[in-house]
Amino acid sequence: MPADTSDTLQAEQNHLKTSRAALAQMREKTGALEIHSADPVSEEYLRAAIWRRMKELEDDPEVPLFFGRLDYVDPAPETFHIGRRHVNDAMGEPLVVDWRADISVPFYRASRTEPMGVGHRRRFGFTHGAMTAFEDEDLTTAAPVEEHSNILDAEIERPRSGPMRDIVATIQPEQDVIVRAGVEQTICVQGAPGTGKTAVGLHRAAYLLYAYRDQLSRAGVLVVGPNASFLRYIGDVLPALGEIEAKQTTVEELVAHVRVAGPGPAALDVLKGDGRMAEVLHRAVWSQVRTPEEPLVVPRGSHRWRVAAYQAEELVTELRTRGIRYGAGRAMLPQRLAHAVLLRMEAAGDSPDDRVQDAVARSRPVKQYAEALWPAVDPAKMLFRLFTEPELLAEHAEGILTAEEQAMLIWAKAPRSAGAARWSVADATLIDEITDLVDRTPSLGHVVLDEAQDLSAMQLRAVGRRCSTGSMTVLGDIAQGTTPWATPSWEEALKHLGKTGAHTEELTAGFRVPGQVIEYAALLLPLIAPHLTPPTAVRRARGELSITRVDDSLAVAVKTVDEVSSRPGSIGLIVPDALVPATRKALHEQGLTFAVLGDEDDAESHLDVVPASLAKGLEFDHVVLVEPAGIVAGEADERTGLRRLYVCLTRAVTSLAVLHSEDLPTVLATAI
Repeated sequence: MPADTSDTLQAEQNHLKTSRAALAQMREKTGALEIHSADPVSEEYLRAAIWRRMKELEDDPEVPLFFGRLDYVDPAPETFHIGRRHVNDAMGEPLVVDWRADISVPFYRASRTEPMGVGHRRRFGFTHGAMTAFEDEDLTTAAPVEEHSNILDAEIERPRSGPMRDIVATIQPEQDVIVRAGVEQTICVQGAPGTGKTAVGLHRAAYLLYAYRDQLSRAGVLVVGPNASFLRYIGDVLPALGEIEAKQTTVEELVAHVRVAGPGPAALDVLKGDGRMAEVLHRAVWSQVRTPEEPLVVPRGSHRWRVAAYQAEELVTELRTRGIRYGAGRAMLPQRLAHAVLLRMEAAGDSPDDRVQDAVARSRPVKQYAEALWPAVDPAKMLFRLFTEPELLAEHAEGILTAEEQAMLIWAKAPRSAGAARWSVADATLIDEITDLVDRTPSLGHVVLDEAQDLSAMQLRAVGRRCSTGSMTVLGDIAQGTTPWATPSWEEALKHLGKTGAHTEELTAGFRVPGQVIEYAALLLPLIAPHLTPPTAVRRARGELSITRVDDSLAVAVKTVDEVSSRPGSIGLIVPDALVPATRKALHEQGLTFAVLGDEDDAESHLDVVPASLAKGLEFDHVVLVEPAGIVAGEADERTGLRRLYVCLTRAVTSLAVLHSEDLPTVLATAI
């Protein structure tokens, strides 16, 4: 660094020190607040609010409090430091401006051709939270090309161990447009490997919680990921941005109305995940409503009041045609019948009021009559009946499912009861559908759905109804669809989510996966997703790629990760699922410390053994991939296997070593 910049660096370091002290004062002031309330509920609410605010104001000395600076020249000279959260001094003047504030937008989008009122943009380099460098970019002068930022490159490529971190300092213009889309808009992001789609989705959640806090703090924000390991991997991102309100879950947890034993046979789960099942279940639920055959008779005092069967049928028909949920109609029917009785009373000269109607609605004759016409539906028991009574299933599946498909759904050996059944995840999703037919699922304000391409139509419906009146950020990559029921297109997926008006963005610029690696993996695209635009690497570093044929791939892999372990950053040893036990044993014998992905502490290890089926959504600085052919063979069909391999090949940020004793897939073998 030239000598004349040392004073500037010292001044910025002093500003960082001052900002950290101010943040500590803000936290101390919040912690000193006294709560005085005669209402215990209000007092508990205030305590929770203070606790949340204290969490938001926590300072991690390893994480830079700000990462950039904007020097505005228009409409007036003014300087702002851009960081993860807002920090002000004792007088209320901003020392750090939240990256989500409107004033921060030019940090991500300004250019020489469109400076957005900014004269200079400054980026800071940090090492373990200590400011070590800065770069200035002059946006007031014309230049043939935009300047390249070494600090930006270094931050993108910085090695890491453990969970995913935020990308708030490196958000690119096309990513920022998605992040700041309004809360009313559903965005679908088709993102190639390394384009940061997961990070974009999480940062959009953080932005929406900032820009629409009142609305979303009431309605709620939910992040839905593919598995628990993935959620642990991304779990620190939102808290690092000061947001602890958003909840995280998986689709399996979302529909966990029954105890799930595990997945079912692939072909059967494909059928159960088919969108046609929604109509079968709809028919089955509403078929429970009966046609009245006898009049309703209500004794009251010395009178017996009658509602004719045809009149009761009209009431039932009116409720059914209103488009309400089954449970709502069932709850309303006694009041409708009671009102019909009151009309008889009034015609006879009585003057009953609402209290009389309520009493009639709660009377035994009305309740029993309504129960007979509109019985309660238990979702699990309803599905149990469909899977154990061929005649019942045939009645409701006629014209929807073939006879062969119906036969597949019938249990060969029926459990004693719904409670004793070994339900699959696909079954639980169908039970969730029935539950929503009975009682409307509450809607959240916003849902972030990652790896959406892997969900069945029925799973997509389950997620979509959680934000029926809210918006979504849908993330995924059609080329990484690795389930037998993976969605064929985003148009189809958005239809099942109930978001057909969504805007779709395609991200193809890879900031994380090295050029050599992404180009090698992209050789599979013509076979697995020929309609997609191939991804391109924008990093100047080409990365490291080696493909080696060996006699004992697992033994060489253990030796390789032992050698790589001395390098900075995380290591992922990706193996076919069937090789996980042998890999665990080999690493133990070598004396290496590791975690197996799927264990509780899998996000905290320097070396992770990664079953191929769990690699999606994760990334590692160094990847050692064992037996590509075994990864392909582990799936139900070749295309799904090649998609799984595509996922595994694109997990590396710095280096990828492919080790194999079996032949590589032809398209990859010819490229060596």
